[in-house]
Amino acid sequence: MMIRKATYQEIPKLMEIFEGAKLIMRKSGNMHQWAGNYPTEEIIRKDIDAGNCFVMCDGNEVIGTMALIPGPDPTYSVIDGEWPDEAPYYVIHRIATASPGRNIARYMFDRAFEHISSAGCKVIRIDTHKDNCIMKHILDKYGFSMCGVIWLEDGAPRDAYYKSAE
Repeated sequence: MMIRKATYQEIPKLMEIFEGAKLIMRKSGNMHQWAGNYPTEEIIRKDIDAGNCFVMCDGNEVIGTMALIPGPDPTYSVIDGEWPDEAPYYVIHRIATASPGRNIARYMFDRAFEHISSAGCKVIRIDTHKDNCIMKHILDKYGFSMCGVIWLEDGAPRDAYYKSAE
């Protein structure tokens, strides 16, 4: 498996992956995260334009995606809790896989840490909805620590996680 930057031609596949992830969220009781048409094609195009949208591929097949964005992220500046440090960090947003249960998220986290280390960074922050038990389990299993609650631009709360490569 390999990870690389996404292309515009892959947007339909990414939208299909996001729709599948929404179905899995709803089946597991997460009824509010990624509501409506979020994430939109416009958001994905902006991620691609900024060089922040990555795809995980198994051969030629796209099996996962994430936005890996250098911080600071304004939504992470206020936390009801505490970050372990103020080290430079990257944020993962919009992570989704085509097939649950294949450890694709683990591979994406591994590659994300490799990518940020080449930029001299060792910390990743990520957030998820309190009802996203699947993602919370994945984050815990990978060694992320829950640090508190942050608020999105629209005021929605999200559980915030942190992991350092050290």
